[in-house]
Amino acid sequence: MSEKSNNSQWQLLIQELIVFLLILTLLPATNMAQSTDSVQPKPASKPRPGARAPVPETLPGKGLAQHDFLYAGGWDTRKDTQTIFRVQGGKVVWTWSIPIKDHNGQLSEFSDIHQLSNGNVLYACKTGAAEVTPNRKIVWSYECPAGTECHSAQPIGMDKVFLCQNGLPAKVMIINKRSGKVEMEHIVQTARPDDPKSVHGQFRNIRITSKGTYLLAHLNMGKVIEYDQNWNIIWSIDAPSAWLAIRLKNGNTLISGNQYGYVREVSPKGETVWELNKDDLPGFPLYTVQGLNRLANGNTIISNWGGSIRKEDWDKVVQVLEVSPDKKLVWALHQWKDPDLGPSSNFQPLDEKGKEELGELQR
Repeated sequence: MSEKSNNSQWQLLIQELIVFLLILTLLPATNMAQSTDSVQPKPASKPRPGARAPVPETLPGKGLAQHDFLYAGGWDTRKDTQTIFRVQGGKVVWTWSIPIKDHNGQLSEFSDIHQLSNGNVLYACKTGAAEVTPNRKIVWSYECPAGTECHSAQPIGMDKVFLCQNGLPAKVMIINKRSGKVEMEHIVQTARPDDPKSVHGQFRNIRITSKGTYLLAHLNMGKVIEYDQNWNIIWSIDAPSAWLAIRLKNGNTLISGNQYGYVREVSPKGETVWELNKDDLPGFPLYTVQGLNRLANGNTIISNWGGSIRKEDWDKVVQVLEVSPDKKLVWALHQWKDPDLGPSSNFQPLDEKGKEELGELQR
């Protein structure tokens, strides 16, 4: 054997030995990794997209005892019934519930509630409207025709109701509850008057003012428009996703922004004189602002509906906020258990002087 051939064989043996040693080295490491995988702690998972920050431990105000009030929320799909709550002295003293599906299988949800001076409660529930007594007797009701929805029912005195019916076309009515007669009916404009998919988003709460004009929050048009009694436009303002517009005693208009989470007070000249936006209250974000109330002391109560976020995060929403004119948070209600009030769309203070059917509770 030549010296050159001998060297080549040694080089080949050395290479094979190196490969063998590498295999021996790697096998234990691989086996160890596999054997210890079940006991090694796994890396912490990243926060889930859309997860909400926890509610602050200390909340301003007196909880359920801050006010006597009437309360209801829309689209509480966690439950097979939808409920109106009356709270007095910090306790639930009366409830009224309806099935989440009506007899036609259509979704029902409370969109507008009013306690009258006789204790009856008038409400709109998407599939219609009704008035119920304190002993839970229905004394008046209206059922929406197929393809239409009713999200607004305002008492006009004790005998009449101002009703809005989403549909193709949408229309408003004044109905005499005692006689059943429709005393006024008018077709109103919407963003897409021929689109069946637009019906749900046409209107929520509309109101007659103390001067007899019609103040309509055009939800899917992004406007608030005031009409005279002949339905001529006398005032309008852009208001994205306007859920509710209230004419205050000072002549200004208070508007809630559903999708964008804002409260805005606008003068007759269209100037914003007071505004609260989504992140103006640190730790208490506005989600979808629906109901509003202006109290005699100047504070504003906000129904902070949270159904636009993931259902598992609903209980992180503070449902009701009371804010002073200088934007100080004086009351925050977070009530998802014992009792579970559910999402907040409608709130009526019952400790304010005045009759709801006379429009005396908006200051």
